[in-house]
Amino acid sequence: MRRAFPAATAIRPVPLVLGLGLLAAVWVAPLPMWLGSAFAGHMARHMTLVALAAPLMVLGWPALGRALALSPLIAAVLEFLVVWGWHLPLLHAMAHHSQPVFVLEQGSFLLAGLVVWAGCLRAAHPLAGAGGLLLTSMHMTLLGALLILAPRDLYAAQLGLLPQLSAQQLGGMIMLGIGTPVYLVAGLVLTARAVKEREIAA
Repeated sequence: MRRAFPAATAIRPVPLVLGLGLLAAVWVAPLPMWLGSAFAGHMARHMTLVALAAPLMVLGWPALGRALALSPLIAAVLEFLVVWGWHLPLLHAMAHHSQPVFVLEQGSFLLAGLVVWAGCLRAAHPLAGAGGLLLTSMHMTLLGALLILAPRDLYAAQLGLLPQLSAQQLGGMIMLGIGTPVYLVAGLVLTARAVKEREIAA
């Protein structure tokens, strides 16, 4: 069975430049100012790293994908731990108040995203990659829904700020609006590829 990710080794400039451009943009753009809150800015940066920049970098730089490729299930679990861990109130507050912890948080988001996309796009069986992406879509959807439906600001006490429930809800909507469809559509594409390969083999 051929891999879901092409075996070519040449760098593909367009997706790689787009991915690196998104990385640069989310670091320099005043996202909290544009979106009206630090939490919404945090979520926009987070989702850009894991769901937009990471897949573009893996597609544009095949050697990076090979170096980071793990089992899709293991990769999805690692991203789950990273994403949910950094959204615990205490760790989120630590990243908010400390620049080194903030850099660690953002770096771990990017690395987790790269590992998931490398593992799922390079999986020996497209269905395995689809499963990893669909699992990731499910936990992203669950976290986004939790942020939207929570009856109170989950982070205000740890941050030492006044509650901003609307900002938390906006952050949840950003997660649902970017993460859920990107992982879901990519998973469905790999599923369709697996079905097509089975039809050809038959």
